[in-house]
Amino acid sequence: MLCVRWYLAYGLSLRDLEEMIAERGVAVDHSTIHRWVLHYTPQLLDAFNARKRSVTSKWNLDETYIKVKGEWMYLYRAIDKSGATVDFLFSNTRNLRDAKRFFRRAYKRHGLPVQLTIDGSQTNLEAARTCHAEVRMRTRSKAEPLKVRQSQYMNNRIEQDHRRIKRRIRPMLGFKSQATAGVILEGIELIHMIRKGQMIPANDARNPSFADQFDSLAA
Repeated sequence: MLCVRWYLAYGLSLRDLEEMIAERGVAVDHSTIHRWVLHYTPQLLDAFNARKRSVTSKWNLDETYIKVKGEWMYLYRAIDKSGATVDFLFSNTRNLRDAKRFFRRAYKRHGLPVQLTIDGSQTNLEAARTCHAEVRMRTRSKAEPLKVRQSQYMNNRIEQDHRRIKRRIRPMLGFKSQATAGVILEGIELIHMIRKGQMIPANDARNPSFADQFDSLAA
């Protein structure tokens, strides 16, 4: 778990970790650490989601580019008014189907927002409103139709948030497959959410450290 946490949280390569953990008297090949990351990250994220704090009802959505095997793929991300991560979705395409997949999952997990800020994308606008209406009709909700603000400049908040994710990706020197990229991005997002204070502490602990919070997920 120490190797997994260090890899996801800091600008370290797998070979860096192999050397660092060897100094502690543990001989582990860097490829083994990579397998640990891929194996445990989805389990850690599931544990986190069970203890994730609720988000507010005003969201910002944007996609950012992630390179995999020399090709650009897309990471859909949304944050709320306070900067907390609402949800994320990694995809090799960017179209109406993917946007609807993101919104359906986000609405299911967090309920319906009252306001959404996006850039000029008509695809995201259609997906957000269509999925919002689907939920209202299915649940016979009395919620108002979604209020959407479209402006490139209003979305600076989430663009700044993208940079924190990309800062960790940069030292990895590119992903070799979409599946691997998807899992590692989940782990990076997990670390980012813990640092934002989005996890309810175990056993009513007061001001637990980042390491303590991560370790509690692995317990």
